[in-house]
Amino acid sequence: MAFRNGRDATLPMPKLILHALQININGGRLPEPEANGQRYLKFPLNALDGAAWD
Repeated sequence: MAFRNGRDATLPMPKLILHALQININGGRLPEPEANGQRYLKFPLNALDGAAWD
């Protein structure tokens, strides 16, 4: 456990965590389509510290 916790503490936040959270919170359903027929995931870019956007 100590090895795993130590290693995890040095890793950045997963790149797709906010995308996954948005769908999981919605019970696995994608957002409704917008007027143009496209579905968009929406979240603020500065939502969580440590997010890797590169």
